Amino acid sequence: MELKYVFIHGTAGWGSYDKRYEKMPYWGMRGGDLINYLNEKGFDSYAASVSPFGSAWDRACELYAQIYGKKVDYGNHHSKTYGHERFGKDYTGCSLIPDLTDDTKLVLIGHSFGGTTARMFAELMTHGDEDERAAVTEDDLSPLFLGGMEDRIHSVVVLACALNGNSSFDMLKDPDFDLSSVKVPWWSRYFGKRMSDNLQTETDGRDFRDSGDYDMQIDQAALLNKRMGTLPNVYYYSVPCSYTQKSGDNYVPKKGMEPFFVMRSFQIGQYTGTTKGGTSIDQKWKENDGRVSTVSEISPFGAPIRKLKRNDLKPGIWNVFPVYNGDHMSLQGGLIHKKDIRPFYLDLLTMIRDVN
Repeated sequence: MELKYVFIHGTAGWGSYDKRYEKMPYWGMRGGDLINYLNEKGFDSYAASVSPFGSAWDRACELYAQIYGKKVDYGNHHSKTYGHERFGKDYTGCSLIPDLTDDTKLVLIGHSFGGTTARMFAELMTHGDEDERAAVTEDDLSPLFLGGMEDRIHSVVVLACALNGNSSFDMLKDPDFDLSSVKVPWWSRYFGKRMSDNLQTETDGRDFRDSGDYDMQIDQAALLNKRMGTLPNVYYYSVPCSYTQKSGDNYVPKKGMEPFFVMRSFQIGQYTGTTKGGTSIDQKWKENDGRVSTVSEISPFGAPIRKLKRNDLKPGIWNVFPVYNGDHMSLQGGLIHKKDIRPFYLDLLTMIRDVN
């Protein structure tokens, strides 16, 4: 068996097909290209480039096309439902992994929404999609929607991933929560606005129901979790992050959090409410990494779970790392605050490899 390590970026991210990766690698950032480092250490690693703001479905379709060197097929049924073209970029002749064989197994490593993308990819590879199979003839159907390829997935690793949704999306729409009442440092509003303006500009024109922001709402994440089960023969790992500390009944960011996250961290750290679907966003949702509540990053609610036991790793269950002391981008190498993440990933990939 030959393992290939495929890294999947989060919302607003980029990969090796994008020109900006050469100047600022998403994986490693200020600390240098992590993918090159891991390849030098003998781990066959690749950085995918999926839609920065697309839904988990669209991103999974793009990931499949890149890995297997095909033209992106979003599906006949899906594209008609959400009003976009069925086909996207053609990766024929320029696949992400040039030497796939029948013995190749994929280790999918997703940061933030990249983790949800990895789970959707594994789900479609395994079960395909009934609506897509009904929409076209078999000779016009992408193999991704046929399914039956679960034996190609070895592991799914999620890093700081909103597995159960992101409370900030519900918070921003909650008329009973007064954002202006949350006291934050004056400078954090500037950095928070810069990040917010960038995301809003980039998502213009997309059907909101076919976006990552929609998939990360707590109620929608719960629906996705009903579809994306824990596959019995796949190893699952999660790395939850936290960079806040308790202050009375609330949580506040620790010193050194990326300035882009400070304002939102204060807000998440004070928010409680109820989603339209009836999910209680209570006290346990306040601890966060600056973007996502830590409780949402542990495992999908209701999924089988155990604390990480390095010498006794099991498939078909979420093997959960101890909470990582860092903000949402700490495992990427840092946006402003440079962090050396190479030891973490070298240890992670060595552990996964040695399962065999």
